[in-house]
Amino acid sequence: MYTLLKFTLAALLLSFAQFANANTCQLDINATDAMQFDKKELTLPAGCTEVTLNLHHTGTLPKSAMGHNWVLTETANMSAVANEGMAAGAANSYVKADDPRVLAHTDIIGGGESTSITFSTADLDPAKQYSFFCSFPGHWAIMQGQFVIAS
Repeated sequence: MYTLLKFTLAALLLSFAQFANANTCQLDINATDAMQFDKKELTLPAGCTEVTLNLHHTGTLPKSAMGHNWVLTETANMSAVANEGMAAGAANSYVKADDPRVLAHTDIIGGGESTSITFSTADLDPAKQYSFFCSFPGHWAIMQGQFVIAS
């Protein structure tokens, strides 16, 4: 009976630990009317196989004038994805449809709006370099940062 109680207690503690760890798999980033992200690096804690990214546009301008999104690619693909995304247009949040180089992206939002995306990180390699950026035309060269997977 004592062994069963210890096993049950251990299982409960593990369940609570997994639930508590789920909160660490959330990242927040703000974008402004000054065409800036408030972070140049986002670090995903080790052990997260899924992350929810919350993007907040803290400005007031509409998305047609100063829209922002958040796009994740391998760093080597960032420039090509951003340039090809312009042709995809606003209706596609300036992200080419079904582009396998795009690992995750949010929709374009305007001032005062927020959006979130949840995506798997199970296939991301901590040894590779990843970058995030805004693909609104003309923004990606300034609005970018590193996405780091802690090992």
